[in-house]
Order: sequence, then structure tokens, then C-alpha cells
Amino acid sequence: MLKKQTVWLLTMLSLMIVLSVYYMTQEPGDLAFVNKGEENDATEKTVTTGEEANVDVVPGGNELFAALRLEVQEKRDKKLDRLDDVLASSTASVEEKKQATDEMDQLDQLQSKEGILEEVILASAEYQDVFVRADDGKVFVHVQGDELSNSEVLNIMQLVHDELGDVTVTVVPEPMTES
Repeated sequence: MLKKQTVWLLTMLSLMIVLSVYYMTQEPGDLAFVNKGEENDATEKTVTTGEEANVDVVPGGNELFAALRLEVQEKRDKKLDRLDDVLASSTASVEEKKQATDEMDQLDQLQSKEGILEEVILASAEYQDVFVRADDGKVFVHVQGDELSNSEVLNIMQLVHDELGDVTVTVVPEPMTES
């Protein structure tokens, strides 16, 4: 079982990698900077968000998938922290600790299956990106690619059923972005 510090470190490293990839893939004009002027021969720059600049910022493609992944990871990290607190608690019963351990194992298995599904779906067709998220017996598969045919949707649904069993599957097509 991973310690709380290890989980925190892995989470921060994952976040750093996602943000690094995001910023490395951005076009030079995609980020807004405002030059406040020179002070002591150094230029100060501040980043403005879409809200401050009165611009609608709509995640597209890769940003959307990165945001979805980050949101799911944060939610799961909070759940893992809560379960880890139960395990570390001296007042929790043996049954509560066993249940927390079982939930942690299930979450780990679910994340592993989601990753496998993403790789299998990506390999099955020419998609730019795939994001699989399972929650409470429902699975959402976001597919970034050209328009999906009915046979492609059925194939994706079958892959999900093969890996996760009898669950409700929703396939969400996302438009291609220009690389």
C-alpha cells in the first residue's frame, strides 16, 4: 500500500507532466501576456485568464481531455486520501479498515482497466485521443476523431463490455483539433 506522501508525490508529478505537455503543445499566440512595463531593466509579465480579458475560453480537443483527466484524478485523489485517513485512524474498526482497503483496490483496478481500454480503443482506429471514465456503473468514453460511424460506436461499446462487464456505456464524440 502506498503511503500518503508517495501518493501526493505521484499526483504532483502527474499534474506537472500534464501541464508541461499542455504548454508545450500550445501555439505561441494561445497564451495571453500583458507587459506592465520595465522596472529595474526587468520586464514583468502577468498572465490574464479568459475571464479577465473578457474572452470565452472553451477547452477544445487536447485541453478538454487534459481537463477531464485532471478532474477525475483530483476526485479520485480526494477519495484515496479519505480512505487512507480511515486506514491511519486508531478509532476505525477492523471492518472499516478492510472496507477502505477493498475500495482502494477496486479504485486501482478501475484505473488500470480504464488505461487498458484507452490504449485498446486508440489502437483499434485512427483517433486523436481517447478518454475513458467509469463511475457508479456508468462508463463515458470520449473519443476525439473524425465522425464516428455506428459500427465504431458499437465496437467501442463491445470493448468496454469485454473489459468492465455489464455497464451503461456512453460514447461521446469530440471533434478533431488541428495539430
